[in-house]
Amino acid sequence: MDFAFDARTEELRAKLLAFMDEYVYPAEAVAHEQRALLASPWETPAVVEELKAEARRQGLWNLFLPDSEYGAGLTNLQYAPLAEIMGRSPQLAPTVTNCAAPDTGNMEVLTQFGDEQQRKQWLEPLLAGEIRSAFAMTEPEVASSDATNITTHIERDGDEYVVTGRKWYISGAMHPDCKIFIVMGKTDPDGEDIRRQQSMVLVPRDTPGVTIERAMQVFGYEDHYHGGHAEVVFDHARVPVSNLVGEEGGGFAIAQARLGPGRIHHCMRLIGMAERAIELMCRRAVSRTAFGKALAQQGVVHNWIADARVTVEQLRLLVLKTAWLMDTVGNRGAHTEIQAIKIATPRAVVDILDRAIQLHGAGGVSQDFPLAELYAGARTLMIADGPDEVHQRSLARRELKRYL
Repeated sequence: MDFAFDARTEELRAKLLAFMDEYVYPAEAVAHEQRALLASPWETPAVVEELKAEARRQGLWNLFLPDSEYGAGLTNLQYAPLAEIMGRSPQLAPTVTNCAAPDTGNMEVLTQFGDEQQRKQWLEPLLAGEIRSAFAMTEPEVASSDATNITTHIERDGDEYVVTGRKWYISGAMHPDCKIFIVMGKTDPDGEDIRRQQSMVLVPRDTPGVTIERAMQVFGYEDHYHGGHAEVVFDHARVPVSNLVGEEGGGFAIAQARLGPGRIHHCMRLIGMAERAIELMCRRAVSRTAFGKALAQQGVVHNWIADARVTVEQLRLLVLKTAWLMDTVGNRGAHTEIQAIKIATPRAVVDILDRAIQLHGAGGVSQDFPLAELYAGARTLMIADGPDEVHQRSLARRELKRYL
């Protein structure tokens, strides 16, 4: 395993770091001020559109997509340090480079499983940043950590599918530019193989029978830049049979193919969030005095900063190893490592952010620093894309299998 950055990665890192310093960090406060003046909280601040145009001009666009026909053609190992940099400003940087979930995962699904018409109609405008999208899988009435529990029905009626069900925490659905849902439901609810009961269909947002019931908050945040999270009802929403993604019964497999890259992308960005937290901790420690000396001279602060640095270095190596395995032996071959980073990274970054908040006192939980919002995002990732306990269960079974 060689984790040294190649020439292309070094070039993109340099460009992205400069872009962050010159454009993204200064825009954080501007975007917050502009959003307060908008008629709707889901509208896009002007500065975001300006940054998107600049990112495209500089070639910092669709970096996540390994398919060179549609994206940057980077490997997971090449993308990892770039996603980490973007994770330092997770609300702005992924959005303005067109590397934000859920659009990234949806573009990957359409690239791998969409047909020519689906790619032309939906993938191309997503790649261009002209529209947004949502992925409708999680449901409020069942434990969606077990995807076989999903109750949404996708029934065939002649040359149409009829979609009926309730979804929630559907990321991106509140954004006014969200034009398409990828909906997972059961086309064969009584099928013998529980992993072949599900399918995915494309449901345009303006389809009759599709209702956005309400916005869902996360620790009180609405996550505007990612298009929010919504509870959505599909009440006999009809779409053409041609809107099926892949094949009937392939929904579970498509979901797994989508979630593997999504999980590692989250972990890459989480490391960037931890780096931002360490930077803020150090700046705070050298600028504040308590009980007669700088916080930087307090022993407990030394421990927090040292432990955070050690943790980040460990996590980065594990994520890079996982990226390398995904590139060399595929997602299936990296299954254990993907689960390991999904378990280890969010909980460790939550702990680092918690210490950073503590060091900032009341400021740490305020809107004057990004720490509280970073904490909310990191803590949510202990649930999103499969809760920790599901990954622990699967990983332990894999370990025990060798001894049974």
